[in-house]
Amino acid sequence: MRDLEWSAAATADLTAIIDYISDDNPRAAQVLKQDIQTKVAGLRENPRLYRVGRIAGTREMVVRSNYLVVYAEDDRIVTILRVLHTARQWPEA
Repeated sequence: MRDLEWSAAATADLTAIIDYISDDNPRAAQVLKQDIQTKVAGLRENPRLYRVGRIAGTREMVVRSNYLVVYAEDDRIVTILRVLHTARQWPEA
């Protein structure tokens, strides 16, 4: 099983998303956070389950229709690079 690592950018993305949603609906924010964390944990065993990313060397996991986790993987580690809302402009990974 691979190790799991969150980049600083991905951690900041998740915090910003949860903070934004919490302003209107704290319960929904916590459910989304749990959904993302649960799906990300599954990447340790099945990192190639999701599609090849738009940026070379990445993969993309759709958590919900509007939220995407961008990650990279090798034989030892899965690195979460970004957590994005699909309506926002794509930053570099």
